[in-house]
Amino acid sequence: MNRLMSWPEPVVRVQSLSENGIGTIPDRYIKPISDRPALKSEIHDHLEVPVIDLQNLFGKDPALHQETSRRISSACRDWGFFQVVNHGVSHELMKRTRAVWRDFFELPLEVKQQYANSPSTYEGYGSRLGIEKGAILDWSDYFFLNYLPVTLRNQSKWPAQPVSCRELVAKYGAQITKLCGRLLKAMSINLELKEDYLQNAFGGDEMGACLRANFYPKCPQPELTLGLSSHSDPGAITILLPDPDVAGLQVRKGGKWITVKPFPNAFIVNVGDQIQVLSNANYKSVEHRVIVNSDKDRVSLAFFYNPKSDLLIEPAKELVNEDRPALYKPMTYDEYRLYIRMNGPCGKTQIESMKSNR
Repeated sequence: MNRLMSWPEPVVRVQSLSENGIGTIPDRYIKPISDRPALKSEIHDHLEVPVIDLQNLFGKDPALHQETSRRISSACRDWGFFQVVNHGVSHELMKRTRAVWRDFFELPLEVKQQYANSPSTYEGYGSRLGIEKGAILDWSDYFFLNYLPVTLRNQSKWPAQPVSCRELVAKYGAQITKLCGRLLKAMSINLELKEDYLQNAFGGDEMGACLRANFYPKCPQPELTLGLSSHSDPGAITILLPDPDVAGLQVRKGGKWITVKPFPNAFIVNVGDQIQVLSNANYKSVEHRVIVNSDKDRVSLAFFYNPKSDLLIEPAKELVNEDRPALYKPMTYDEYRLYIRMNGPCGKTQIESMKSNR
């Protein structure tokens, strides 16, 4: 763990590079040809991620409730990604929380540097994932903070400026946590488990949650780099509040990339690796990445709802039988996420390495 105490080389803020008006990006950000976003043959233009109205999930009509549940189940099995509307989170709160993070990234560098992070917890203002010296980097900066459990929530590590930031993050986190709980309940029922199965298996009231505010600056050569390299999320579920004006998230389906077009006032939900493990791959996490562009910067907020860090996560016994044995070895979330903290985002290699030898 000593290697995680500090970054292997000086950290460069991508926003500073972008604002300096460079015409070409440094070599450190140029991806191998196979990973660049410019290959049109790899893009699906006609497919769209499902949009699901959650209103009836919370309503009294059993037929409409069942239909909404069916759509969630189908999206979890076929896509691993979906957008949700009528989700119960205040649209005004969504707008204000995203705006306050944009304001944070527009603060002078010396103010943001007070929150500079280290790879030991990633908490604070950062510009890289993974600690490999000389690694090819992504074109983005971020701010990462712990929201749950409350024992890890340290508001003094959250930005003091803008002045409304801490209050908005606390309110936003509370509403998103409630949405996560409702979605886990729907997923449990769809898997023919008890409705609180997933929540309890991930630690109940002791589940973890963290927020990453992402800033993707304008890039003079967007065809050569990525805002975030291809990966699947290591936790349970992720709730993303995208930039409403600029698309950037791409999801991999059938070997091709689909650019997600944000639906007004929607969240983008994605299944994490731990749901794939617990569901014994009935539900699958999906590779995704972020592209950048030369005209506009982007701000998005990713809320990660994660298992209690020291719990062993393994396929639910109810979903294991002779025809479908346990596909994954038990592992704690702490052990699991250490991999991504060391190596940064790298497709689905991590969850594939967990497969049982049986």
